[in-house]
Amino acid sequence: MKVMTVIGTRPEAIKMAPVLRLLSSDSTLDSVCVNTAQHREMIDQVFDIFSVAPEYDLNVMKPNQSLDALTSEIITKTSSIMKREKPAIVLVHGDTTTTFSAAYAAFINQIPVAHVEAGLRTYDMAAPFPEEMNRQLVSRLARYHFACTEENKMNLQKENIDPEHILVTGNTVIDALLETIKKEFVPPSSLSSVFGNEGRMLLVTTHRRENWETLKNIYAALNRVIEEHSDVCLVFPVHKNPLVRSQVERFLAANERVHMLEPLDYMSFCHLMKKAHIILTDSGGIQEEACALGKPCLVTRERTERPEGLKTAGIKLVGTDTGRICEELRRLLTDPSHYARMSNADNPFGDGRAAERIVQFIKRKLLA
Repeated sequence: MKVMTVIGTRPEAIKMAPVLRLLSSDSTLDSVCVNTAQHREMIDQVFDIFSVAPEYDLNVMKPNQSLDALTSEIITKTSSIMKREKPAIVLVHGDTTTTFSAAYAAFINQIPVAHVEAGLRTYDMAAPFPEEMNRQLVSRLARYHFACTEENKMNLQKENIDPEHILVTGNTVIDALLETIKKEFVPPSSLSSVFGNEGRMLLVTTHRRENWETLKNIYAALNRVIEEHSDVCLVFPVHKNPLVRSQVERFLAANERVHMLEPLDYMSFCHLMKKAHIILTDSGGIQEEACALGKPCLVTRERTERPEGLKTAGIKLVGTDTGRICEELRRLLTDPSHYARMSNADNPFGDGRAAERIVQFIKRKLLA
């Protein structure tokens, strides 16, 4: 039986790598991987680390490409491959343009869709944009739903999805993370000053489309807190998006304790998270990784589709208001008991066996 997996972004590649390796090693399944290359350089790094070799590379990205143009190109190209390969099932992950477009292509070709990381919800179509709409649409298109948590499963059941078609697996990002941090790691020379720093590291990532207008507020808060705490350094792998980069350079570049880095390979980033004292991010997956590593995580959003982390106190929403971000960072830097509560919070996102559960479920359904 042929299983086709369609991925295109760095987070998708990271989270699907454990699944792809199990699919490829199973003699009862024929695995075909399609890389849309929605993220070009960043996804190739992940394939190298996990020894994943896609059978198809669509190389869809063009300069200044609109979401509608990207969507139509992915639908057309993946549909063509599906007609040629005739898979028994198409596996998609998460909430990207690649995810929705591939799921829709499978639907119009009457191929069952299995959705990994299903059931995440904010129920606000503007936050995150366009991810919230993407994942809700994929839930309507998919036949099988791999939910990371019981809360995700409940979201799907409220939407009248058959519970027999939902499996709670944990998140495959924890599989990838736990495997990666076990590997021997020698920092490259370009990162020696970062890993050799004895101060408290604040690791930062920002990229959300809905935050573009308020990035300066986040960066103002970071500048203020760094100036107040001489033992704190900021490490910032800066997203490739030119709008994000221009604002980072404008508001943070002058501070000598700000280390602005190019996007890192996955292994380096995992070990940076492991070394970090606090993580501040608007990413979804990093919230889960921070909880797994016991790192307090401040989320520069007003809503999260991962409320389980809020309930265990491992993550906290801080939005993009300068004063609010400063307050929460100061509290973590000056209140040891508060820091301990966040860093010792339970991890609700997985035990490292999600990929195994997904592949076994697919085999039961396809080989029954």
